[in-house]
Amino acid sequence: MNPITQRLLNQQLICPQLTTPYEVVAWMGAMQAQEYRMMRWAVGMRTKRPSARAFEKAYNEGQIVRIHLFRTTWQLVAGEDLGWMLELCRDNALRGMAGWMHSNGVEIPLAEQESIQSIFNDYLSKSRIAQKADFAKALEDRGVTMEDHRLSYHIRLAEYSGLLCSGDLFPMKHSYALAADKLPQTPRISKEEALAKLARTYFRSHGPATLEDFVWWSGLNIGDCRKGINAIQGELIEERWKGLSFLRHQESRTRGFRSGTVTLLPPYDEYLIGYKSRHVAVKPHHMHRAHSGNGIFWPVILQDGEAVGNWSAAGGKLQAELFHPDIILNEDALEEEMARYTRFLNK
Repeated sequence: MNPITQRLLNQQLICPQLTTPYEVVAWMGAMQAQEYRMMRWAVGMRTKRPSARAFEKAYNEGQIVRIHLFRTTWQLVAGEDLGWMLELCRDNALRGMAGWMHSNGVEIPLAEQESIQSIFNDYLSKSRIAQKADFAKALEDRGVTMEDHRLSYHIRLAEYSGLLCSGDLFPMKHSYALAADKLPQTPRISKEEALAKLARTYFRSHGPATLEDFVWWSGLNIGDCRKGINAIQGELIEERWKGLSFLRHQESRTRGFRSGTVTLLPPYDEYLIGYKSRHVAVKPHHMHRAHSGNGIFWPVILQDGEAVGNWSAAGGKLQAELFHPDIILNEDALEEEMARYTRFLNK
């Protein structure tokens, strides 16, 4: 088994089979979207013809949405999947938030939550789209003065209640809309169905992966993750690699790898952040160049799926820096990938 090759294929990073941003996000299940601007490339690079304009259209139409979800962090999900995913992770997310608020000496009574969310709802019913500053002004107009940090907690609680989701795509700042207005109405499913669906999505798009990888990615407890895996046991194939047990879905791809491929991976990309077993793609002595110990992930250059350097697009100029001078990089492939990124921005 070659986990690097299979992950590249199943994450659509080489020989992508998908054509639209919606298809990519639905395939991946949930994609880390910490970097508001670079999340667009994370999706676009997984399509046959990357286009920033296509991403914007899918985002504005609610085909894909950005919201705090699994692991209580920013993620992109298909609009039609938000309902059942939110039901699955809401309790864990609220417990995590309660811990943060307690450590910061913040307490928000239920009555206050309901009052503030009513103001959010009233504002968006008239204005359709709001940024954080708009919410602050709406509260001020109602005689409510609130510090920025507390307002952030209220917005997050409104997301978890199902009231808010992402609004339109702006160049730099995130916006919000009413989920009921923007997203399709979908039937509720049981927790057991949701766990099976999540496991199937993860191991099909991220496999080969370990149980520990699935627990990390989903933020769910190990018991629920085992239930999800057991529910689709007949669809999974187990393989061993360097003493570890990996699972992949029977529909996952194992062929189609093209050697010499160079990939400009954005920060917080699923190829690294979607696993605990990141050592598959990053050598231990290079790990600090890919991410920090406190959860910061940097843009990296992949060569044949292995992290070999960092890149940036500061000032509109693409720059690359290898982890070590002895690394031999396919310069033609790097130039081709840089051109692909530039075309993405211009489309």
